[in-house]
Amino acid sequence: MATKTAFMKQVQGVTVVARGASNHWIVMDGSPDFNGSGAASTPKELVLMALAGCTANDVIPILKKKRVPLQNLEIKVSGVEQNEHPKIFTEIHLEYIFYGEGINAADVERAIELSTMKYCSVSAILSASAKLTHSYRIEATTTAGATLV
Repeated sequence: MATKTAFMKQVQGVTVVARGASNHWIVMDGSPDFNGSGAASTPKELVLMALAGCTANDVIPILKKKRVPLQNLEIKVSGVEQNEHPKIFTEIHLEYIFYGEGINAADVERAIELSTMKYCSVSAILSASAKLTHSYRIEATTTAGATLV
């Protein structure tokens, strides 16, 4: 059984920096409504980003192993919070957008299934409290990376 560690340090107000075992620092902040300066992503935004990153780290290699001609992948994540505290996510939806010519839908569906049901630990953690759903679409040409939304 592996133990993971992280370290967090207050910078100012609710602005904090943190690093994990990889020794990479990230900044987190809150909105001005909650004593933050809005200078960085909130911890809850990072939860959604972690889910997208985790599943991407599964799906991309699975498709590569299947020799799928994937040019790029985008994942849009939306989470619905409950109204009362703690305002946990009760529903999370991932929309996968695959870019490339000749991508087989069955390969995409299998890669997503393997990630969400077997490999993505962030998905497994969040599914204990939230209903996770997904959708996908395949685009023949890439416009990915042109704009960050």
